[in-house]
Amino acid sequence: MEKQKFYITTAIAYASGKPHIGNTYEIILTDAIARYKKMRGYDVFFLTGTDEHGQKIENLAKDAGITPKEYVDNVAGKIKEIWDMVGADYDKFIRTTDDYHEEAVSAIFKKLYEKGDIYKSEYEGLYCVPCESFFTETQAAGGICPDCGRPVQKTTEEAYFFKMSKYTDKLMKYIEDNPDFISPEPRKKEMVNNFIKPGLQDLCVSRSSFKWGVPVSFDDKHVIYVWIDALSNYITALGYNPNNESQPELYNKYWPADVHIIGKDILRFHTIYWPIMLMALGEPLPKRVFGHPWLLFGADKMSKSKGNIIYADELVRHFGVDGVRYYVLSEMPFAADGSITYESVIERYNSSLANNLGNLVNRTLSMTAKYFDSVVPSGDVREALDDELCAAFESAKKNYCELMDDFKIADASEEVFNLLRRANKYIDETTPWILAKDEALKPRLGTVLYNLLEVIRAAAVMLYPIMPQTAKTIFEVLATNKCSFESIEAFGQLAVGSTIGASAHLFDRIDEAKKLEEINAEIEARNAAANAGNIEKPEGVAQIGIDDFMKVELRVAKVIACEGVPKAKKLLKLQLDLGYEKRQVVSGIAKFYAPEDLIGKKIIVVANLAPAKLCGVESEGMILASGEEEIKVVFLDESAKLGDRIR
Repeated sequence: MEKQKFYITTAIAYASGKPHIGNTYEIILTDAIARYKKMRGYDVFFLTGTDEHGQKIENLAKDAGITPKEYVDNVAGKIKEIWDMVGADYDKFIRTTDDYHEEAVSAIFKKLYEKGDIYKSEYEGLYCVPCESFFTETQAAGGICPDCGRPVQKTTEEAYFFKMSKYTDKLMKYIEDNPDFISPEPRKKEMVNNFIKPGLQDLCVSRSSFKWGVPVSFDDKHVIYVWIDALSNYITALGYNPNNESQPELYNKYWPADVHIIGKDILRFHTIYWPIMLMALGEPLPKRVFGHPWLLFGADKMSKSKGNIIYADELVRHFGVDGVRYYVLSEMPFAADGSITYESVIERYNSSLANNLGNLVNRTLSMTAKYFDSVVPSGDVREALDDELCAAFESAKKNYCELMDDFKIADASEEVFNLLRRANKYIDETTPWILAKDEALKPRLGTVLYNLLEVIRAAAVMLYPIMPQTAKTIFEVLATNKCSFESIEAFGQLAVGSTIGASAHLFDRIDEAKKLEEINAEIEARNAAANAGNIEKPEGVAQIGIDDFMKVELRVAKVIACEGVPKAKKLLKLQLDLGYEKRQVVSGIAKFYAPEDLIGKKIIVVANLAPAKLCGVESEGMILASGEEEIKVVFLDESAKLGDRIR
């Protein structure tokens, strides 16, 4: 019988720099799902890769003194190394600088233009370089990108636009007819209520202010905007090209995708832009888009400026590949953000991997070696406790399958570790060391150890997608080829009489204080090396004369009240006392400060800025702050006099 196909993809990683563990989580998650589907008998095609065009990369390459292609070759190589290091068993790694991809993207753009879905106009608005995204004044309240929190730039340039609004009703019907298309459910509501129902704006799909991109074939002043370029990878990787008389076998076999695994921050592009592009091309839409949550450092988003980034290779060096895979997959909830700190990794490593899994395997193998010379004993003498253990196995297997099918990997993992905990309890209940003292009870002892060995084998089968190296080690030490999913359809498949290993080195308990001291020393050394270089002078800063500077009136003010702005998560409304008057200023710093952090502080305000409305709230000035990724308000000494001019 022909296997059922399953096409799964990650978002392609932006080749601007080394990915941190939050980025790496996505490839581990996708790999776990792909391995599970293969284990269940599916014909799986797993795609990942890198997104390599755009203004940000052009700027980074210029700063590094190399060509954009040299820059992305280096970064893409590092990304691939990390994907391989964490055990990602992908079928294809696409790069958007691959010749076949660029050729197909150019043809896609031309087809949409000739169909009348793309037209030339002029863009004037706000643009976020790191996110490669355009925003309206309302969306980027306070001049801050709603996605990454960095300042946006005012941009005016000639551009081509895609008629998004033409397909709004068709997209809405598809979402209604396919309730699992966007998941989890809160993400669907967000897309529908925040973007589709208010009305879709036509999408800017070309740029003329930089050159690093796929050229528009019929207008050499333009390059194709990153989202048409990047999103098309899911079909170009399978050989799709609209110029083909017929699409290749790989495309016909695997498209539409069964699921796109992406971060929640790029859900809009995958659930609105991408399906509309496919509708315009006349191609089927993906069956499901799963927007996974973020992995935070404690309670904060990882950021270089905050110094709270954790990289996968560093974690692997300290905790091993499967230690890292297990942590991120077991710690990430289905819909809410997960959290990682070195302390939490050590705690979970010790409690689950060393004390539970590792302890169970070591105890069971040691007792089998001691009492049966490492030969798998018979399990014929059964009691009620054995039935309870078997029932726990059946329950864990059933729940595991349901949860894995719905991508609830953390919950599925917990089912397996609950089974392992039950097996450890079973040892305490059956007391094998007491049974071993009475030769007449040896058949009963054999049953107990057989049941433990079989639970370990079954758990290894279910853990294989999550911890493949550990599962393989367990199969090897049990000397079994019963490692397929079919082998756990019924309890009791481990062959009696086979010789197994006397021990297995899985997970040693970590000394937390010693390990944290080692990690902190590495972090300090890394930061010292990063700060050793000189800070380069920023380019493109226009010079002004003293007369221009003197026109800006900077004054000392005190924050006497502060609160958030309704329906604007990035904005705070500050009430300021300048000594000679009180006024209100709105600032896009809510991501970095709570109101109570500001009340009572003396700050610098641009006092002669023309009033403006931000999200409908009057703002009479601007406060001074530094930074891009992390905003730091400039605070003054308490002795600074209210209303004094800053000179």
